[in-house]
Amino acid sequence: MVRLDVKIPQVEAGSYTIYIEAGSLCAIWERLEADYPNLQKFVVTDANVAAAGHLATLIGKNSPQVYSIDPPGEASKHIDTVIAIIEELEKAFFGRDTLIVALGGGTVGDIAGFAAAIFKRGVKVVQIPTTTVAQADSSVGGKTGVDSSISKNAFGAFWQPEAVFIDVKTLLTLDDRQYCAGLIEGVKHALIADSEYFEFYEKNVDAIKNRDLDVLGEIALKNCQIKASVVEKDPTEKNLRRILNYGHTIGHAVETASGFELLHGESVAIGIIAAGMIEEEMGLATGRLGRIEQILRKLGVPVRIPAEIDKKQLINIVKRDKKAVNQWPKFVLLEDIGKVLCKNGQWAVDVPRDLVEKILTDLY
Repeated sequence: MVRLDVKIPQVEAGSYTIYIEAGSLCAIWERLEADYPNLQKFVVTDANVAAAGHLATLIGKNSPQVYSIDPPGEASKHIDTVIAIIEELEKAFFGRDTLIVALGGGTVGDIAGFAAAIFKRGVKVVQIPTTTVAQADSSVGGKTGVDSSISKNAFGAFWQPEAVFIDVKTLLTLDDRQYCAGLIEGVKHALIADSEYFEFYEKNVDAIKNRDLDVLGEIALKNCQIKASVVEKDPTEKNLRRILNYGHTIGHAVETASGFELLHGESVAIGIIAAGMIEEEMGLATGRLGRIEQILRKLGVPVRIPAEIDKKQLINIVKRDKKAVNQWPKFVLLEDIGKVLCKNGQWAVDVPRDLVEKILTDLY
């Protein structure tokens, strides 16, 4: 088992540990009982996770209370689901001595984490991610939240987990589309922080697509190292943590405008290409966009905006971005592969609206 400690001195707990091991899911519940003997366990998951056998593998012969998000996925990532979870906790007389166990993908983790952040003014949560996107990104760092009817993650809180348990073997149960879309967060990490990691993706793309467990273990560790190193310095996204949003400003807009028909990773892939095009227009790029687009195409994700998405709607969503000031967000841009542009001490920079509109037009 690989252990990685995440140190967050700004929060009460101070630190937590990420555990990475293929085939470890069956042993996690016993670990939770040993580490948190005095806490009531409440599992949040969804039907897809249960159907894949992960819930049964986790709990074994135990019978904790389980809330299954229905329907699975982004369609349930709204405040009503959080309310339903909290009311289930209330009906079963759970209190401050609660440990919420988030078993599933990014949506499960975001919802469960947010419920933990606001139930009884905050209870403990453990993240057990079972998808590529959750293992690469969303389970680490304490960002939780749900969507409004207008934009992504309009409700949210920073709430660090007690621990994160990653069993890369769970990725074998994903369909190809979900699996490959989730890999994009790893590509993003390489782009913002580690050129050698990007080269690893380029050289090992076949093994990655074939889900070689050793390679997946390396990817999981590298993703968590990069994410943790950023979160440790800036847990509540005051400045540096913004680099983790590379490709996400336009990516989130595309995801929302598609009615969530596009997966998160697919939308971020389009956002990464958009960011690269902005970099070229601003004279920051040195011919790297072709390499980036090539690896995204090899992973089978879209790199252009679908024709049916309305450009005006995209702009309106960008204006409502949760980080927008005066109805326009700053953008994270690369100076080079593995190096984010920092201007006047800021890791997100101004990009004129007319330039963004031009790039969006060219992306169709």
